[in-house]
Amino acid sequence: MYDIIEQYRIRDEILSERLDKILPEVMKETGTEFWIIASREYHEDPMFRHIVPAHYPTARRLTILVFAFENNELKKISVSMPDAALEKFYERDWDRQNETQFEALTRIIRRIDPAKITVNVSEHNYAYTDGLSHGLYLQMKKEMPEDIIARFCGSDEAGIRLMETRTETELKYWPHVMETAGEIIEAAFSDSVITPGVTTCRDVMDFMTRRVNELGITTWFEPTIDLQNETGMHGEETVIQRGDLLHCDFGIVYLNLCTDTQRLCYVLKEGESDVPAELKEALKRNNRFQDIVSENMQTGRTGNEVFLASIARGREEGLCPMLYTHPLGLFGHACGPTIGLYTNQNPIYPAGENQVNDLTGYALELNTKEYLEMYQRDTFIYTEESIVLIDGKVHYLQEGREWIRKVG
Repeated sequence: MYDIIEQYRIRDEILSERLDKILPEVMKETGTEFWIIASREYHEDPMFRHIVPAHYPTARRLTILVFAFENNELKKISVSMPDAALEKFYERDWDRQNETQFEALTRIIRRIDPAKITVNVSEHNYAYTDGLSHGLYLQMKKEMPEDIIARFCGSDEAGIRLMETRTETELKYWPHVMETAGEIIEAAFSDSVITPGVTTCRDVMDFMTRRVNELGITTWFEPTIDLQNETGMHGEETVIQRGDLLHCDFGIVYLNLCTDTQRLCYVLKEGESDVPAELKEALKRNNRFQDIVSENMQTGRTGNEVFLASIARGREEGLCPMLYTHPLGLFGHACGPTIGLYTNQNPIYPAGENQVNDLTGYALELNTKEYLEMYQRDTFIYTEESIVLIDGKVHYLQEGREWIRKVG
């Protein structure tokens, strides 16, 4: 683990790359001339923490950030209270003694004179591109000229592309983030935590929560532990017994990057020294479906195209698959194409029509159903791996999908 000061340094290195390398390309690609991202203190735009430095944790009363092309040069402007950390990345342009923030913003708009002004209001109701609060919009409408307000428009595409694209430094450190998550899972699925006949699923969940807290990082959802056996699937209050198949769902946030992982663990019966062969074979077939999805994740395809092609191929190969892969990165359920939903195994509109792009991350989340003799019933093999698409090829952030941990 990096100490907090080193984490801040890394996060600011990432921010420089996002603003200097990715942002200009995204704005050109999406035809974005002038972009306002405004946040009130404690009611920040979802993009806020990913476009400001680590030492600037909340908006200062009202923080207004502007991205705009002026004379073919991208300007990054702060119409906000003075702040040394923020001004390493943004040029402050507000004469507080002689004008209000909205007067300053109006002056900048008049100078650059964009035909369209992008604000974070989502056409498709995407949370991460819908950060302009209604109250703040009404205040802008009240304090700024009508002809300027008339130029306001939303742009889901600009926000999605900026948030989904990973920087060089993020790609460098993301495997370390995943390694940290993997170490917590391995510690949870161990004899030091699990005692058959005594430990509950909730006990294992609490261990993971405490470990995350000890490391000074966070989760973006509560760790989940459940199990399957000959009597079916059971939840958090269940006592873990020998012969159970444990399943975890776990995602951390570290260096502003999210992970999302599901792994399996088998509790050995008396006299057993290894995971039963039929369970290993079931995992191999699940891994095959992971490969099918990875093969279909081609840049330029929509999420719906990946979903339909993957499900069809899986069924052709005799699998009983479900697919609900989602973008992963700065958010757990992140910006980009939805590739099926657990609750809806059909093409998804509109989110499924977003395209797969290079330098983007995903939670390769899916399951396959198998009839297992050991349980005398259908059993679900739930897996999820954090992956990234580089040069059109899927890369796993951590290896280990081929095995099932064992305890007992």
